[in-house]
Amino acid sequence: MGKKNLDWANLPFGYIKTDRRFVANYKDGAWDSGKLIKDDKVKISECACVLQYAQTCFEGLKAYTTKDGRIVTFRPDLNAERMESSCKRLEMPVFPKERFVKAVIDTIKANINWVPPFGSGATLYVRPYMFGSNAVIGVKPADEYQFRILVTPVGPYFKGGVKPITVRISDIDRAAPHGTGDIKAGLNYAMSLYNIVDAHKNGFAENMYTDPATHTYIEETGGANILFVTKDGKLVTPKSGSILPSITRRSLVQVAKDYLHIEVEERQINKNELSDFVECGLCGTAAVISPIGKINDHGKEILLPSGMEEMGPVLSKLRETLTGIQMGEIEAPEGWIYEIK
Repeated sequence: MGKKNLDWANLPFGYIKTDRRFVANYKDGAWDSGKLIKDDKVKISECACVLQYAQTCFEGLKAYTTKDGRIVTFRPDLNAERMESSCKRLEMPVFPKERFVKAVIDTIKANINWVPPFGSGATLYVRPYMFGSNAVIGVKPADEYQFRILVTPVGPYFKGGVKPITVRISDIDRAAPHGTGDIKAGLNYAMSLYNIVDAHKNGFAENMYTDPATHTYIEETGGANILFVTKDGKLVTPKSGSILPSITRRSLVQVAKDYLHIEVEERQINKNELSDFVECGLCGTAAVISPIGKINDHGKEILLPSGMEEMGPVLSKLRETLTGIQMGEIEAPEGWIYEIK
């Protein structure tokens, strides 16, 4: 069986059922061996802990076809480590790192014909997730869990190319002080849904959140970390204990330092500094970097010098370099690329 007959260049950024998904169950204090299955339906109790108390976390990464025809995925070991942090905070059993990476690779391999071809702009999105599966009526952690991985081919996050977006500074918090902002818990995203829908209704692409304690320092958006570029070309990223540690951001920071020799600074960023930056962008798995052209601070518009027409030169070079690494056009640092054989 060969490559699926899809219109790869026009895929939506949405779910398409593929051939296999990985499932492992935790019961009586241990994980089973796990297996790849065809059935895409999840069967759990109506009183499952995930449905009652939102005990769930997830990850997101991608598989690519490189320029020379190899199928690869990008830094799944870091996704395993981040999910471990999420599980520990949510009182869920950790799925071992080595097994996590193997399951990701095995699931991609089982759906190899769904990996979009090089140059199509599409990728195979990989979604590992875990949830409490047994019935729980009192407020407590579940005793049984499912760890699953699904994959789906997706088109580029931005149709028609990457265009700068307009965001607003939010009055609503995405995370509580000393809360769960630094883990990839489903509940964080549920909390952001009202605010993102409201943002869209009012003509904004995203919400830019400030620190929940003082509403003074820039943190992140509902689903991505933030990058800033200073007038002298320095890359600056917000520092906070309630920011999700983005794997894309960490990779971009290393690319900036080691490939482009850009000075990088991670620090608190006061919202009063926003007009001092020349470029700004969101970074994450889906879009790599999405440029911000305009920030609305309660009616006051801050237009980045990079403008609303295209991504600024520093962020553009960063994005180009990282995607080149992911697609096999630029040599990757050791351990970043896992080939599916």
